[in-house]
Amino acid sequence: MPQLKTTPADVAAQIRRALKNGGSAEHAAGVQWFFKDEIKSHGWYTADLRRAAVRLRRELKKERGLDFLVEVADHLFSGPVLEERVAAVFLLEKLDAEFGDREFKRFESWLDRISSWADHDALVHYLIAPMVAAKPARSKAVLHWANSPNRWQRRAACVALIRGSRAKMFFPEIKKLSNSLLTDDDDMVQKGLGWLLRETAKFDARRTVPYLMKIRGRAPRLVLRTACETLPPVVRKRILARGHS
Repeated sequence: MPQLKTTPADVAAQIRRALKNGGSAEHAAGVQWFFKDEIKSHGWYTADLRRAAVRLRRELKKERGLDFLVEVADHLFSGPVLEERVAAVFLLEKLDAEFGDREFKRFESWLDRISSWADHDALVHYLIAPMVAAKPARSKAVLHWANSPNRWQRRAACVALIRGSRAKMFFPEIKKLSNSLLTDDDDMVQKGLGWLLRETAKFDARRTVPYLMKIRGRAPRLVLRTACETLPPVVRKRILARGHS
């Protein structure tokens, strides 16, 4: 990554150039094939991208401060290339304890820029979800996303509660969200809901299994199958026995 000074926009432009020059054309072709032309990629491997972003984060935060770092990330998440958006998230990852409601609103606005499940899950799972777990009142905004016509906001409503679900938080909210999305026929939303219910079942089976039994007759098969993945085989078989095809 380059030595950086000047404005957030200038820094973001330098990072974009470094990302373009540092990727693998062969890997980029594989990434773009996998996403069926939904995205543009420079072909960075995730571990390499994260290491580069962490080094840059230390430098920028020390020299220019947190607000400057957030502005750089905001510029990057506006870009058309997958690595630019993921780098934006990695620049801010694990800084959630230093963020407040202003940053939460900023990251919420990024949901309108989502282009694929890859940049969606990076943003929501690594930035938004920890902030929701840290301040449960933010779950009200999350539940509101479930009513959006935007598929990524509806998926975000699910993924944003995962961190909290691992601490046995938000079970009433998860049930309410699930009930509202069971009729959603978008596969990206179904996969997000299944992921949330799987994590909830893994960490709070006592409450989750009875709920899954209750919804098994009307839940989409994809949701139910994903939700049961970590449960004991005998329990999984019982839940799936009467699930929808």
